[in-house]
Amino acid sequence: MPTGWEKGSLLDIASYLNGLAMQQFRPDERETGIPVLKIKELRQGFCDADSELCSPGIKSEYIIKDGDVVFSWSGSLLVDIWCGGTCGLNQHLFKVTSKVYDKWFYYLWTAHHLDRFIAIAADKATTMGHIKREELAKAEVLIPSNIAYQNIRSIMNPIFDLIISNRIEAHRLAALRDELLPKLMSGELDVSSIKI
Repeated sequence: MPTGWEKGSLLDIASYLNGLAMQQFRPDERETGIPVLKIKELRQGFCDADSELCSPGIKSEYIIKDGDVVFSWSGSLLVDIWCGGTCGLNQHLFKVTSKVYDKWFYYLWTAHHLDRFIAIAADKATTMGHIKREELAKAEVLIPSNIAYQNIRSIMNPIFDLIISNRIEAHRLAALRDELLPKLMSGELDVSSIKI
């Protein structure tokens, strides 16, 4: 191992916050609810009209925003950078954060261990496979020296910022397409006079 580098675990580099049972936090009649992020939404990358709603008044740490790292630890195990808008974090999902390390670092280390987590969950599956927090503590990571980390960071941060902004823009353009296409197909919008 390079001089100054250390061994640690996923729990040494990030916090894994489990979501809430959102059926207990429905919006009341005075609130405009926000979508609930469940495994289905994480897998498809966005919330839709079928997504359940929760109160926007839930504790702020359970609100997911664009760019947050989310890890599904039960059922379909996956880790992703959420870019599907503001929503509430449901149970069976971890919001992954760190006060010390950058998003790329804990995202990539979590993704690195994903295949092993999937195998562990498959071995335990009676109804719905899952992993326990103790597996996160056993998942080894290498933590670079401060100088090496800063050098890697200067490369990785711009890449991850670009990935996130491109995914947000793709969602925005898809929403615009979905709004305009029916109007174009029905003739509500006439573009015949536009010259290309």
